[in-house]
Amino acid sequence: MRQHSIGMDDEALRDGLDRAGDWIREYFAQPEAHRVMPAVVPGQIAAMLPETAPEEGVPFDEIFADFERIVVPGTTHWNHPRFFAYFATSSAPAAIVAEALAATLDVKAMLWRTSPAATELEEVMMRWMRRLLDLPPQWTGVIYDTASIAGFTVLAAARDALGLQIRERGMSGRDLPALRIYITGETHSHVEKAAIALGVGQENVVRVACDDAYRMRPEALRAAVDADEKAEMRPLAVVATVGTTSTTSVDPVAAIAEVTRERNIWLHVDAAYAGPAAIIPEFRWMLDGVELADSLVLNPHKWMFVPMDLSVLFLKDESIVRRAFSLVPEYLTTPEAGVVNYMDYGLQLGRRFRALKLWFVLRHFGAEGIREQLRRHIALAQEFASWVSVEPGWEVMAPHPLSVVCFRYAPAELDETQRDAFNAEILHAVNATGEVFLSHTKVDGRYALRLAIGNLRTQRADVEHAWNLLKREALRMKPR
Repeated sequence: MRQHSIGMDDEALRDGLDRAGDWIREYFAQPEAHRVMPAVVPGQIAAMLPETAPEEGVPFDEIFADFERIVVPGTTHWNHPRFFAYFATSSAPAAIVAEALAATLDVKAMLWRTSPAATELEEVMMRWMRRLLDLPPQWTGVIYDTASIAGFTVLAAARDALGLQIRERGMSGRDLPALRIYITGETHSHVEKAAIALGVGQENVVRVACDDAYRMRPEALRAAVDADEKAEMRPLAVVATVGTTSTTSVDPVAAIAEVTRERNIWLHVDAAYAGPAAIIPEFRWMLDGVELADSLVLNPHKWMFVPMDLSVLFLKDESIVRRAFSLVPEYLTTPEAGVVNYMDYGLQLGRRFRALKLWFVLRHFGAEGIREQLRRHIALAQEFASWVSVEPGWEVMAPHPLSVVCFRYAPAELDETQRDAFNAEILHAVNATGEVFLSHTKVDGRYALRLAIGNLRTQRADVEHAWNLLKREALRMKPR
């Protein structure tokens, strides 16, 4: 048998994999053994680590023991069924196995020839997802790490599509019109970051007014575009959101598309969180009008039980993105014709074999199995909202069409400033227990608690426990 000088012979490798496998099984079997949010202070983890790397190799048993001693207690456990912060996520065991296999193969999926299986499986996974979402048959796509990078990529492509020769000549030292990107106050911050990185500038990110359900108002968008064009500014793109970060509101994509098609403006639909729900027939309405957009992104790593990171970007015309980013040095030229080289679709050259874990998850659950889990999460959120609505002194603060609820404690005897401060104290107290983890946002400028459900293992009892903790801490701290 071939021997390698890699610090682990075959027996040691088998023992290491067995130990890791046992740990993973126990982790999922007893999540309550871990605090959701760790009881550590900044710098505590670093202080437990040596200042320099070891000169000699360390036995695997010692490394794993330090993983259990240092890393696990200092981890915020996103895979915990009582993690209700941000957008709650979870990893399916089948996908964890796929990640290990992808790491073993360690391919760099940049050219077709650098891994034909990685390239063609990615193409097929995009077709599977396209059909599940009922998108136009001519749409193609790419797997990225996050929706932030996907959003940056399409905005760069939209900029290139304006015909201003920015790819060739850049933006500095030229007499160019101000380029404008249209969002709302609910749009994810990555759009503004992309504007900074692309030389568009924060001042040229235009916030369009929303209605009382926190959705972009198409008539306000039209007015903003009219005003900018009159001022000789150049509309670059509109970003509509399906499932905003704070409240999961859904912008009216079809009505927004009427404006963008009239003015020939790129329309990008950010459905990073809520997009997976569109595979459920009764929630497909969220993507009504998406066929009129130019691009759509969603994150299976948010709500399809795929481990971080995996984001899928669909494109009406992928050639625009390829034209914006393709740059092939001699050492990467290949003789194959008619193949996809994914390095041509963004900044990355080397790319991970992400499609493997999506393939495992879709086959392991089946589409109906995923739909069943998403429906269950949505139903739990609706039940939680009903508890809040009928509890004296508590209120739901925004529509909650999916699995996120924004709410607060708002007794009549407290004014708005006091309510904000008191809810922040409630959140801190609940999270300090280590039993659950929630996050917050602001709704109409008011401090809101936010409970998000998205973990495979979250049960009604977990949600009920969070609610009981919230009520308990509110009662304990309430001014007498």
